[in-house]
Amino acid sequence: MARFSPILDIDGKPIDKAALLDERKAVPTLTGVRSPISGHPADGLRPDRLAAIHRAAASGDPLRYFELAEDIEERDPHYLAVLSTRKRQVSQIPVTVVAAGEDSQLEEHADFVRQWLATNVLAESQFDMLDAIGKGLSILEIEWEARPGWVTPRCLHWCDPRWFALDDVSLDEPLLYDANGTKEPLDPNRYVVHRHKAKSGLSIRGGLARIASWSWMYKAFTLRDWNIFVQNYGMPIRIGKYDGAASEADKETVFQAVRSIAGDLAAIIPASMSIEFVEVKNAADGSALYEKRADWMDRQISKLVLGQTATTDAAPGSHAIGSTHRLVQEDLERFDAALLSATLNRQLIRKMVAFTFGPQEKYPTLVIGRPDELPIGVVVEALAKLGPLGLEVEESQVLDRLGFTAKAESVDGKTGGKPVRVIGGRAPAPAPVPADPAVPPAKQPPAQPPTLHGRLLASLIELHAAEPDHVELLTNRLSAEAAGAIAGLSLQVRSQFEAASDMTDLMARIDRLKLDAGELREVMGRAMALAYMVGQAAIVDEMRHG
Repeated sequence: MARFSPILDIDGKPIDKAALLDERKAVPTLTGVRSPISGHPADGLRPDRLAAIHRAAASGDPLRYFELAEDIEERDPHYLAVLSTRKRQVSQIPVTVVAAGEDSQLEEHADFVRQWLATNVLAESQFDMLDAIGKGLSILEIEWEARPGWVTPRCLHWCDPRWFALDDVSLDEPLLYDANGTKEPLDPNRYVVHRHKAKSGLSIRGGLARIASWSWMYKAFTLRDWNIFVQNYGMPIRIGKYDGAASEADKETVFQAVRSIAGDLAAIIPASMSIEFVEVKNAADGSALYEKRADWMDRQISKLVLGQTATTDAAPGSHAIGSTHRLVQEDLERFDAALLSATLNRQLIRKMVAFTFGPQEKYPTLVIGRPDELPIGVVVEALAKLGPLGLEVEESQVLDRLGFTAKAESVDGKTGGKPVRVIGGRAPAPAPVPADPAVPPAKQPPAQPPTLHGRLLASLIELHAAEPDHVELLTNRLSAEAAGAIAGLSLQVRSQFEAASDMTDLMARIDRLKLDAGELREVMGRAMALAYMVGQAAIVDEMRHG
């Protein structure tokens, strides 16, 4: 029976219900360290400052690192695009619940979790949990809801990682800053901490933003230099000319004209003066160098986040490479989904069940991921080829795989059930045409319209025509006759081979052997004649019925 009070954790220890259902703690404050206003360490970032930020994060002070990770996502469209692609890919795949066994109570636990999934609380929070891909970890505060019969999360609130520090011992356990700036440990029943490391070691050093920050900084240098290059050499240099008799007022006039023509694209000068536009040669080649460098940095980001570049950078003739890269992307999807499933099962699902039903020996398992299924094209091709060979598949399985709905049917006029239908299997033999009792057997109409080649073949193999496929039967009969003729010839050669003492003797015996191919020639002649007649009859039928 479902429990409501007291609430026990997964170890059977009672939990203070008031503390569990208390208001949130990880919220911003107007005064204090949990400020919603963030710094921007990416402004004027240099290699020495970036290295200092990473060292501080690895030493337990990740504030500037988390701020930098946010800056990179907000300033680099490519990094934001590929990182969001990876997070959205896992956020949209199916979520299922597997019961711990076939016992009715275990099934009840699984149904309880499924009912909670239907509230979409988890669906709205998966993207936030995957923020750990970039930063190494993400923290969500659980807002519990207690009702008679169950205790479930009402909401999973994303917490700004800037409000947390790392413990001084392991440098891997997040601690919440309170209103006074004191670090306090997290209540395991109130928070979900998801770690998503790209490498082994500390979580803070396993986020992709740590590696991406270097590429982003060098790319920022490239874009800055590119902008300066375009500003200096993107427009032709304007040179004003004046003669030696020009006064200071004339010089000022031509100077103002040169300056104004850049923005206004219009100016007036005396007729004795001129303006020359000098274009920089090879400026396009210099600009291409910056573009290639920036694109190269983007490709490194794609490899870092997605494991490949085919889905972000189109290349001609790369279909086969793209298929391989798609497998890499699916591998990352399975890895991300497995880590997320493990976190949810350990830190959320088991607690839900324990708070509602009491501690259990076995808990239902939440699974995030696509089922291991063959592509639809492979399934359809297999059915088309293996069905006629005897493969039988339940119709419901095929319809579910294709996303179709079976037509409602009744059994024996009743609406209580549906028969199990099978797709595939060997094609049954054609049913004989029923005789019409009103027509004498001798005048029974044929099942198919009579044709010239059909009558010809029927008359030739009338004694052997057990099936309506006359051409196949005729072919089999001629093959048997030819096999007999060939067997007679090979028997004579085999006898000489067995009687020969050596290779020279064998060659002499074969030279003296007079093989009679008359029977084989007769069979081949009949086959050629019949093939010719069938072909002519088919032409006549086509002309008659076409």
